[in-house]
Amino acid sequence: MPRLLLLFLFSALAQAEDFGPAREVVRKAVAKGNPPGAVLLIESGEKKTTLVEGQRALVPAKEAMTEDTVFDAASLTKVVATLPSILILMEQGKIELEAEARRYLPEMRPGITIRHLLTHTSGLKPGIPKEPAWSGYDTGIKLAIALEPDGPPDRFFRYSDINFILLGEIVRRVSGVKLDQFAAKHVFEPLKMDSTRFLPPEDWKPRIAPTEKDDKGVMLRGVVHDPNSRKMGGVTGHAGLFTTADDLAKYSRMILNNGAGVLKPETVQLMTTPHTIATVFERRGLGWDIDSTFSRPRGKTFPIGSFGHTGFTGTSLWIEPQTKTFVIFMSSRLHPNGKGSVRELYEEIGTAAAKGMTFAAASVPPWPRAETEVPTVLNGIDVLVRRKFAELKGLRVGLITNQTGIDAQRRSTIDLLANAPEVKLKKLFSPEHGIRGELDQEKIDNSKDKKTGLPVLSLYGEQRAPTTEQMADLDALVFDIQDIGCRFYTYISTLRVCMEAAAKAKKTLYVLDRVNPIGGIAVEGPAVPDKEAFTATHAIPLRHGMTAGELAAMMNAERSIGCDLKIIPVEGWRREMLFDQTGLPWINPSPNMRSLNAALLYPGIGLLEFSVSVGRGTDTPFEILGAPYVNDLRLSYELNKLGLPGVQFTPVRFTPTTSIFKNETCGGVRITITDRAALKPVTTGIAIVCTLQHLHPKSFALEKVNTLLNRDKSVKMIRAGESWKKVVEAWADEAAAFEIRRRGFLRYSN
Repeated sequence: MPRLLLLFLFSALAQAEDFGPAREVVRKAVAKGNPPGAVLLIESGEKKTTLVEGQRALVPAKEAMTEDTVFDAASLTKVVATLPSILILMEQGKIELEAEARRYLPEMRPGITIRHLLTHTSGLKPGIPKEPAWSGYDTGIKLAIALEPDGPPDRFFRYSDINFILLGEIVRRVSGVKLDQFAAKHVFEPLKMDSTRFLPPEDWKPRIAPTEKDDKGVMLRGVVHDPNSRKMGGVTGHAGLFTTADDLAKYSRMILNNGAGVLKPETVQLMTTPHTIATVFERRGLGWDIDSTFSRPRGKTFPIGSFGHTGFTGTSLWIEPQTKTFVIFMSSRLHPNGKGSVRELYEEIGTAAAKGMTFAAASVPPWPRAETEVPTVLNGIDVLVRRKFAELKGLRVGLITNQTGIDAQRRSTIDLLANAPEVKLKKLFSPEHGIRGELDQEKIDNSKDKKTGLPVLSLYGEQRAPTTEQMADLDALVFDIQDIGCRFYTYISTLRVCMEAAAKAKKTLYVLDRVNPIGGIAVEGPAVPDKEAFTATHAIPLRHGMTAGELAAMMNAERSIGCDLKIIPVEGWRREMLFDQTGLPWINPSPNMRSLNAALLYPGIGLLEFSVSVGRGTDTPFEILGAPYVNDLRLSYELNKLGLPGVQFTPVRFTPTTSIFKNETCGGVRITITDRAALKPVTTGIAIVCTLQHLHPKSFALEKVNTLLNRDKSVKMIRAGESWKKVVEAWADEAAAFEIRRRGFLRYSN
């Protein structure tokens, strides 16, 4: 035997042995007839194996499987044709990931973005119903758009063909050509994927693996199996592509080579990074599966950070970038009678293919995967715990916190730091309401923490910030308090003076950032107070839409504090998220801040708390307000007549047990939030002030509104009888200017 042939055979045998376990798994499955045949192609760096096993067809006659067999790729269409087409249009600046899909499909309902469609978090139904009977591409698109979602976007993961049907249509409308033409020109032709296309020609038929008979008894061969794609003509974003193992290998190499010839490296990075929010249990990239119930091809060994997809007909692709490995399994598991299943086989192949490989730790956010855990957004303390307190190792720290300083499992930050290895928690500092958030008084005294025995130094008494002497034995301060997104809520004032004290003492200050419970988008109210106060610590609007960490960075820069500021960021939070979308437990930030509704209303209703009862001493502070002199029926009527966005008013009578008008029966209104997105709490508060001033000019203490509003001009306008609209319009430019100011300090995206 010639020496060259011997070398070739030896090389082929060696490569086959490298993936022997995976080859054996497939051989055994095919020997049992499930599936009838398969092509397995595995490549890892320089190693490669291809296994061709069994039959391509069983009826009407047996045909041996060949390496060049063309398979109905089914849902691999999503990641091989539709996904790269969308990404290329993004690179061309014609599509934006976070843009609403209705920008490109005006018929669509609002709120659903391109990201939602790509990650299957749109809330749309899994597919288009069979009944009533329908056919035609345009009809399919209309039906897909018209179907009522099962829930709002980003609430849950639900694999949906409709998502990619719509993405395929977006490619058509944005590019001006059908998906098959666009993908051929921009993906398949550059990669020389010559055996990949929609609607395969007749001369391909002999090497196409048939699936099963259609409802008319005709064996599907070269005709897409997916019923909806078939009704729509065979060119759709969710199914319809035909391809071979060799062509998928070319596509996989493109991805492992950072998109060479098709996509930019940063685009490849983008699509293979998790884009499902932290409160969604499943991890999905753009199009790609990363860690979900669909991740069977990952097996038990490939790390999270690898990615892939499967197809209903028995096809799968899994890519592991660390070792430059991909595993392609092609079968027609439905042939001949539609009863075959390869779900368990996917996992067996993935596990066997990775045998003997070693991988570095996964680089994706390690959100909880245990069945006993619940996925949540990660606040700064959760991130710090996950990092094993790396930033604080070897440091002597003082912790500024209260009862809101907890992680997602409700463990106290005090206890976590006290028990953290190589971290020396020396003392505690408490803000307004005390270390446990139970006190509602003007001054808080020093005390001792019962559990740890650590001294608790009050920052809401004679002093508002740690002294240099108190920090002498510290290396750093750590701030972990839940703010509620309102200027006159004093925790951010405590943060500012602590930064100033840390700068003076040359100590580092770490902010364990937390979500803004009332969202990070809306900005409302005057942004420039008449004078600084503990309830107006910086030039920000009443509703500022920033986190404590973002505000710390802003104040440090704009006030030239010079603090050595370190921010441990939140993970998984998006600016549009309110607190009840984070999965985190609610802890009352202060005795009367008992619900998200109260927090949402507080920037406006809080303005009235020195003038009327705002529900302190009732079960629902800041959700009701009134006074003994108020006619509840009249006030409710007048306020509802204004048509304020997102709220409705109901007449009530109540008797507060604390604060203003204690133990007096008050007439007033209950405020019901009807649309959180439309709600403008500051506008609502000003409208109520104007209405009370109009109805009760002698009894209503208008001047006390300025205690927290901090805007003499606005009070004068109200006293002069100006409408609430003019009062609000007077500071519109300030709010707009602030939105520009804050851009450089925002850490989290929409």
